[in-house]
Amino acid sequence: MDDLKIRRKCEDMIAYGYVVLRQFPKAERHVLNQEIRSTMWSLLRLIIICNRRYFKKTTMQDLDAELDLLRSQIRIAQRLGYLSFNSYEVWTRHLDEIGRMIGGWFKSLQEKGRG
Repeated sequence: MDDLKIRRKCEDMIAYGYVVLRQFPKAERHVLNQEIRSTMWSLLRLIIICNRRYFKKTTMQDLDAELDLLRSQIRIAQRLGYLSFNSYEVWTRHLDEIGRMIGGWFKSLQEKGRG
């Protein structure tokens, strides 16, 4: 269970995100661009931490909140015109898949009584 599917999906999303973020205007590279990158790495960090902990409930809640923050940041970037609709759509699909995996993980923990 060392290499979780959700971890690989998050790494794939980060790789895609970096490609898309290169297309941001220079003025935003040190503001919104940096915030999005930071949030993506925090998401991966929380996935790894959650996998290592025995009691995972609070970390899972942090993970869910971080995913929601990333969704908002990407939605704002698209609204401001920094992301094409196609890039936004692909990135959103990545995030939705990660969100479903987090939900399934949380549900399985509740069934085991280790939340």
